[in-house]
Amino acid sequence: MTPASLALIAIYLIVMLALVKPMGLYIANVMEGRPIWPLRVGAGVERLIYRLSGVDAGAEMGWRRYTIALLLFNAVGALAVYALQRLQLWLPLNPQQFANVSPDSSFNTAVSFITNTNWQGYSGESTMSYLTQMAGLAVQNFLSAATGIVVVVALIRGFARHTAQSIGNFWTDITRSTLYILLPLSTLLALLLVGQGVVQNLSAYKDVPTVETLAYQQPKVDSAGNPVKDAAGNPVLENMTTQKQTLPMGPMASQEAIKELGTNGGGFLNANSAHPYENPTPLSNFLELLAIILIPSSLTYTFGRMVGDTRQGWAVLAAMCILFVALVALAVHSEQLGNPRVAALGVDQTASILQPGGNMEGKEARFGIGASALFATIATGTSTGAVNSMHDSYTPLGGFVPLFDMQLGEVVFGGVGTGLYSMLIFAIIGVFIAGLMIGRTPEYLGKKIEAFEIKMSSIAILVMPFIVLLGTAIAVSVADGKAGVANPAAHGFSEILYAFTSAGNNNGSAFGGLSANTPFYNTALGLVMWLGRYWPIAAVLAIAGSLAAKKRVPVTAGTMLTYGPTFIILLIGTVLLVGALTFVPALALGPVVEHLVMWGG
Repeated sequence: MTPASLALIAIYLIVMLALVKPMGLYIANVMEGRPIWPLRVGAGVERLIYRLSGVDAGAEMGWRRYTIALLLFNAVGALAVYALQRLQLWLPLNPQQFANVSPDSSFNTAVSFITNTNWQGYSGESTMSYLTQMAGLAVQNFLSAATGIVVVVALIRGFARHTAQSIGNFWTDITRSTLYILLPLSTLLALLLVGQGVVQNLSAYKDVPTVETLAYQQPKVDSAGNPVKDAAGNPVLENMTTQKQTLPMGPMASQEAIKELGTNGGGFLNANSAHPYENPTPLSNFLELLAIILIPSSLTYTFGRMVGDTRQGWAVLAAMCILFVALVALAVHSEQLGNPRVAALGVDQTASILQPGGNMEGKEARFGIGASALFATIATGTSTGAVNSMHDSYTPLGGFVPLFDMQLGEVVFGGVGTGLYSMLIFAIIGVFIAGLMIGRTPEYLGKKIEAFEIKMSSIAILVMPFIVLLGTAIAVSVADGKAGVANPAAHGFSEILYAFTSAGNNNGSAFGGLSANTPFYNTALGLVMWLGRYWPIAAVLAIAGSLAAKKRVPVTAGTMLTYGPTFIILLIGTVLLVGALTFVPALALGPVVEHLVMWGG
């Protein structure tokens, strides 16, 4: 690893860790309704929202009512996003006169954005009107992120309360997390990004003449959007020329801010954060990287604060940091090693301006290998799915890291809310395993972990690998699934596995090389996204309700400490054990065998 990459990772970790406590404390104060000045200033607006919505803000909810309210709220959001896409041709703020989106793509996108997945099978700058981008996609960026926050806060209340029949009020929680956390942070970040040159306007697109005629090739596709292949199975390319370049405009900075802060990842433009209009400078890149991880890492301190023992939060954060450092080191090292097949051809791999040597294919020269691999690791360790480079162009082990990040359940540091509640589920499983080893009823934070919690935890953990592996198996077995693959053999399998892993974990990043905007993939991935989001949420809220109703167990000499090095190792081991045992066979068919072929000649 080069000194520049080491310095970047070190500075990033220092800044992130410095923000954990103040941001985590602020989130705890907001969600507990403490009389801090933002809540006093916004009290009038908050009361008006409740009055217009007919909500009794003081009425607490049991876990079943809380879950129903969450599901209905998200279902209404899905219908709104679907309708905006299907009607956008006749709606305002569509200066490009984009046509209505097809039913299957509209379904996929609606599910994608309400589930915080933000998978995009379309090109945003040539498909979505400004109204659809703002009133549909950007709004759901806020609300899906707020949904993750309220679920983890409800689970924390389950640990913090005892002999209680409620876990909070969904409508109060969703309003406060949006009004006092996501909106102010997004406004600040959007202004900073505009200052760096990110576009923010409502102008029509600009057509400008190019100095030279541009000749290029693009894959030929059939009427269903699948790549056309020749007799040997290779993609058919068609020659194109142009003397015109269309420059996209639009409200990008405002969507970019909540895209990163809410761990959403859906870009205004198809190239996402690799595009200079969304991410123009190394400073904007660093700000976006910091925004992605700000709330997920800070929620660990919120957790410790709300349960009355900040050591618990620091222990969870330590486990996340250890996993993160190991994975980012592997990604950066693998990319900087480069491709031995290229070196064997005598091609000079030292032409990179920013980094000497390494695999620069698919990466922006503005960022280089270190910042690109760091972005890929963070975006897939969280549920962001944003990209500033093409994962399909990574080396096999470099591409293995974002894939494995997601398959661990996105707990390094995870999405807004989803990362922490997933890590707490692993903690419950971990103390259960430890309890079995010593013949003692497992406890966590003063609550006995019994059969119901283990059953719900098993559902929360196993739903994702089940739907991912089943979806991948179906896709590689049917013609419609294989038709979208542009690359053969192990790499093509990795593309399909990555797509279902991304959908099942509500990540949204794409490996590339897979034509996914087809009825088959839009429908299949939409269903996987839906199940991957709401089955675990229902299980987590059920655990929250069960824990809240339990009595607190006094600490004794036999109580296992859940904040020391032993617990951190146990937690990391549980995460790796579940991820490794579940996905190693599938990984062996994709990036592992591809790595062996690349280095073995």
